[in-house]
Amino acid sequence: MPPKLYPRLLLAVLTGLNILNYVDRGVLFGVQPLIQKEFPRSDRDYGLLTFAFFIAYMVAAPCVGWMGDRFSRKKIMAVGILIWSGFTLLTWVTHTFGELMFRHTIVGIGEASYAAIAPTLIADSFPIERRGRMLSIFFLGLPLGNALGLILGGVAGQHWGWRVPFMIAGVPGFVLAIVLWFLPEPPRGLSEGEDSSPARSTVLGLAKNGAFLTATLGMAMYTFAAGGLLQWIPTFLWRVRHVPLDRAGLIFGGMAGFNGIVATLIGGWIGDRLLKRYFGAYYTFPGIAMFVAVPLMVMTVYVTGKPMYAAMFTAIFLLLIGTAPTNAALVNSVGPKIRSTALAVNIFIIHLLGDAFSPTLIGTISNKTGSLQKGFWAAFVAAALSGGILIYGAKFAPRFKTQT
Repeated sequence: MPPKLYPRLLLAVLTGLNILNYVDRGVLFGVQPLIQKEFPRSDRDYGLLTFAFFIAYMVAAPCVGWMGDRFSRKKIMAVGILIWSGFTLLTWVTHTFGELMFRHTIVGIGEASYAAIAPTLIADSFPIERRGRMLSIFFLGLPLGNALGLILGGVAGQHWGWRVPFMIAGVPGFVLAIVLWFLPEPPRGLSEGEDSSPARSTVLGLAKNGAFLTATLGMAMYTFAAGGLLQWIPTFLWRVRHVPLDRAGLIFGGMAGFNGIVATLIGGWIGDRLLKRYFGAYYTFPGIAMFVAVPLMVMTVYVTGKPMYAAMFTAIFLLLIGTAPTNAALVNSVGPKIRSTALAVNIFIIHLLGDAFSPTLIGTISNKTGSLQKGFWAAFVAAALSGGILIYGAKFAPRFKTQT
């Protein structure tokens, strides 16, 4: 195989795995009403299901990040993929809520081995000026995977039971893990020069790295909002708007899938173009988009009919358009020698402050007030905070010689 094809094939495999990663998460949200019917629990308890996943995810990430800066990254990822694919298949023999909780927790450990390392391989495979676009392809996995998971869960779950979608989601990971194992791994720092400044080249320096901190905190508030909405919007459509479960999954999943492809790719392209003119583009552009999205998010849960769907569609677009720029900002904020560790720290923080507990908080507010709509206000506030933090973070954006 010609050497020029290696980065593209690696990007394709990593993107495919990222899609499967989020399919597994999205399936749960698509079939949640069916699981609640079999295992009757409160909204708060089902929020804790996601909390358990992210606790395992967060605890495993720092260990994986440390290993990723010292050992073969592709092999660490391949082992992690086999773990989460295997435990996804074990959903077939899950017959209690406790077993479902255990399964979801172990999957979190497996997924951490992938999420903390994969973007560093892409960063080393492509130059800085193309990084936003390449990461936009990789991060198609987030919206596209969640959309496919919601659709798969809603449609297949409605017809064949909620366990079948997990079976479908688990098998492809084994194949892609084997392919990844045999692909060449790019050297660390291949696409950029070494930066010896303590803030960008040492783990302790992260505490003083304004670019890293603002990108991370902005992503944390975004993750809080997006994670809470993702888990509860399908249930909101079914419970409050009385949309049939399979139709709710198709509508919300279809919007997320379409916008995931269009908005994520457009966001990566715009971010790279703006970066040539303004060093803080990866921060300011998604920050503004978040501010504009907030009133549309409010409309989504307070209006009905066509205006509700129009507001939902536009809000999803604006939430997803900043995916590639914010992740490019994060990758660029640190040097290649500590990048896996830095991404692991980022994962720990954004989920600790974000979607590890936002679904639980929304569920708790829903239980106490009797209104799922009131629970969503926690997500609206977090989205506004995300926009403010990212815009402020533009002042710390690193300067690169590749810009003109």
